[in-house]
Amino acid sequence: ATLRAGFVFLPLNTAYQSGEIEYFIGNAAPAVVVCSGKNFPWVSPIAFKAGTRHVFTLNDDRSGSLLERAAHHSDVQTPAVRRADDLAAILYTSGTTGRSKGAMLSHRNLLSNAQTLLDYWGWSSKDVLIHALPIFHVHGLFVASHCALLAGARMIWFAKFDPTAVIKRLPEATVFMGVPTLYVRLLANASPQLTREACANMRLFVAGSAPLLIETFNEFHERTGHTILERYGMSETCMLTSNPYRAAEGERRGGTVGFPLPGVSVRVADDKGGTCAVDEIGGIEVRGPNVFGGYWRMPEKNKEEFTADGWFKTGDVGKIDARGYVTIVGRSKDLIISGGYNVYPAEIEGYINEMPGVAESALVGVPHPDFGEVGVAVVIAKPGAQLDGEAIITALKGQLANFKIPKRCFVATELPRNTMGKVQKNLLREQHKGLFA
Repeated sequence: ATLRAGFVFLPLNTAYQSGEIEYFIGNAAPAVVVCSGKNFPWVSPIAFKAGTRHVFTLNDDRSGSLLERAAHHSDVQTPAVRRADDLAAILYTSGTTGRSKGAMLSHRNLLSNAQTLLDYWGWSSKDVLIHALPIFHVHGLFVASHCALLAGARMIWFAKFDPTAVIKRLPEATVFMGVPTLYVRLLANASPQLTREACANMRLFVAGSAPLLIETFNEFHERTGHTILERYGMSETCMLTSNPYRAAEGERRGGTVGFPLPGVSVRVADDKGGTCAVDEIGGIEVRGPNVFGGYWRMPEKNKEEFTADGWFKTGDVGKIDARGYVTIVGRSKDLIISGGYNVYPAEIEGYINEMPGVAESALVGVPHPDFGEVGVAVVIAKPGAQLDGEAIITALKGQLANFKIPKRCFVATELPRNTMGKVQKNLLREQHKGLFA
């Protein structure tokens, strides 16, 4: 409705707490904020203080002031006319250096992405999508929803992911999209029901937003007879690459994210700005009609993120083989992807460092069998102060979304550093890598 009316849509994770919401509303300066009724008492003061004119409520049972106010208006609405490059949505994505950045997506970005995937993944009006992804994230909001809507397909909607409930609906569906964590849970929590018979009507399983372990890829194929299609995208770009849907275009290779999508250009650059050779590892850069125009109110950051010839530097590290398959081999070294969500250590460290008695902290990602990665914090106390790791985690829960909360917090006497005084997080990762094995 927001896009149809010609306004800018800004989805936020419903798990965000006051510190995060205060920043987002202050930075975006929205005219309207919509929240649940239970959150109105603390969201509305933040919004009104920031200059927001209206704060409406909307609840799961379709109650709330948003619909009450809308009931007095006409039920006829003419779509607003907008240019392709007009701003359509802002998605906040954190940066490794601290505060979140608002990626500005145009109508062209959203439409080109949906139209490309509609053909590349073989969508039709006969499809039925099981939608169990959050809709404040590109994967569920733009990839899943827009493909189904543009195709005229039906959706079986889940407010939250439940592996047993999803498997019960598979015989009615044709497409499922999930982050790797969802596939792990489908295999582990509902394994007796996850059979080839249950998936007989399915034509496509898509995975993305985080690396899919090859063990999960192989086990899912063995159990269901289906080969998961892995793809690669970002909040700033929507989808960039995809393993083939049609067998004639190639096989789906586990551990890769497939080929650049039609109309999308992908290159791997070395440290000197040159293009890497086949199978040579470097920084992944992209351009195309799907690539955003820049970050909201961050002109200096935009100059850093784009090359002189207009390519967006993703911050991911990868390679392209002789056949053209793209493989992501790393990413900005501090980034943690937990259950498909990006967790940026600098943000969490900032909150920890403000706590009484904390001199400094470091957050690193370690392997986790369910979430792929989780955060582990190491904190240093100020002289004479006594810190408790569990108390620090408890305090963070009142400030940050749950997926950002470290699973463990250790109190140490010092952090490992190199000769330049920089914390050697690689040593911390090595030290704690077996915590959840």
